[in-house]
Amino acid sequence: MVLFFTHSMTTWAHKVPDTLEQRLKACTSCHGVQGRAGTDGYYPRIGGKPDGYLFNQLKNFRDGKRTSPMMTYMVANMSEDYLRDIATFFSNQHPPYAAPQKTDIPPALLERGRQLVLHGDEQKKLPACIACHGQKLTGLAPFVPGIAGLPRDYLIAQLGAWQTGSRHAAVPDCMQSIAKKLGPEDIGALSGWLAMQYVADDGVAEAFSGKVKGHFPLACGSIPGS
Repeated sequence: MVLFFTHSMTTWAHKVPDTLEQRLKACTSCHGVQGRAGTDGYYPRIGGKPDGYLFNQLKNFRDGKRTSPMMTYMVANMSEDYLRDIATFFSNQHPPYAAPQKTDIPPALLERGRQLVLHGDEQKKLPACIACHGQKLTGLAPFVPGIAGLPRDYLIAQLGAWQTGSRHAAVPDCMQSIAKKLGPEDIGALSGWLAMQYVADDGVAEAFSGKVKGHFPLACGSIPGS
């Protein structure tokens, strides 16, 4: 028996708009609306991160320099132009930051984290985090990300990944060099202190002032001209 429908299928099917924002729903399912970060403490905030940094990370996932089966699967067949579009989209999102994480880290360890972030450790030849990530720790556009207010679990995981080589970037890989000088307590201290920091406004990355050459304490392959 043949059934004849008097209404078009389009009266029942919801037409999904073919926009970049709609396509990137796959990203926000983990990274949160506007890339503001998920609630499980592992996925990082990507909204408002500098576009050059986001583009580099997408390329690194695609090319195997960073390991995440889900991320690699999603970007494996994307062109560089499409990756730039994604990076630009999320760079232009500026949702408010979540409240800082509360931790039960001992005060002495938190103080160690504060010292490392603001002053570094001359004995270990570790530069201060603010020397690269900006005085407000919100990053330097277009290539350096903000690190204040990131989830502690995520920070620990990424520092560990640099130490083991499962995350690396363009040579010279400045972050891998730094991470390998950190002991377990240093990583716990850094991640705990950074996760507790309140980020005012929308945490917009600062712009470079002056020349890139000589601005950073280490040459970094991800920052052209450093």
